[in-house]
Amino acid sequence: MKQLLAGIAVAMLACFSAHAQKYPTKPVRIVVPYAAGGPLDDVARYLGQKLGTRWGQPVLVDTRGGSGGALGAELVAKSPPDGHTLLLGNGGPMTVYPHLRKKPLYDPERSFEPVTWLVTSPMVLLVHPSTPIKSVRDLVRLAKTRPNGLTYASAGVGNLQHLSMELLQSLAGIRMVHVPYKGAAPAFVDLLSGQVDLMFANIVGALPQVKAGRMRAIAVSSARPSAAVPGVPSIASVYPEFDMTAWMGIFAPAGTPKDLVASINRDFVWALTLPESKQRLGEQGAEVVAEGPAELTAFLKKESALFARVIKTAGIPQE
Repeated sequence: MKQLLAGIAVAMLACFSAHAQKYPTKPVRIVVPYAAGGPLDDVARYLGQKLGTRWGQPVLVDTRGGSGGALGAELVAKSPPDGHTLLLGNGGPMTVYPHLRKKPLYDPERSFEPVTWLVTSPMVLLVHPSTPIKSVRDLVRLAKTRPNGLTYASAGVGNLQHLSMELLQSLAGIRMVHVPYKGAAPAFVDLLSGQVDLMFANIVGALPQVKAGRMRAIAVSSARPSAAVPGVPSIASVYPEFDMTAWMGIFAPAGTPKDLVASINRDFVWALTLPESKQRLGEQGAEVVAEGPAELTAFLKKESALFARVIKTAGIPQE
């Protein structure tokens, strides 16, 4: 009997090993749930190039924007769980979306298998240089003397920029006027022209404008300062509870075999930890995380709970 059980165990391990070694058997599609040209698209194409060489199969990047990332995420959730369709997701469809919809198209916890936590990237809090604001404390003092007198832009209701500002307002006890846009680009343009007073923005896009003096960077959103903007403090230096970072992760459809998830994770970690990858991503203000399913799952639960509280406190209605 012991020999029989041992034989079965060996056969199962061989089967799992063969399953992982065969992957991929055809082109792999990475779905980016936003319009082409953004930071997620850029990372997907870069990693896809590295992995395509490693796998010996083309890696196709499929940009599917709409509903704050929900449409692309839904597509992956309904795909076969064979590892050939993956989602490069972020907080939009994974930790924010379910709290903003009465009837979500999918359940982030049950519809996906977390694979790899790729990178994190802090945002920078920008103000127009015409304002007297040079620090977070300046912002809070001015906002308290002028309730609803300052305006802040975001890429839309419920996105990370909006929710980060709502958290800051809650911690500081201030109120400002939210001006949502259809995307970060038009919001950025109006901050440049002085139509709005401040906003959170991607570090890479902001750096040239900050260096040219067209915008002023007063803080970063991460718990620690960022090497990408030396000398700029974190909001956490004033409000220790504040820690908001953009992130990216790889997800597979629910039901994808655990051994296959582990194999795909190893390949993404390999691509992320190449010296040229760390340098390239670091130049864009991103920090390589390269963690696996357990770490990504724990992070998702923590962030989802945070956003649930922020959305409730801010009174953002569900649609």
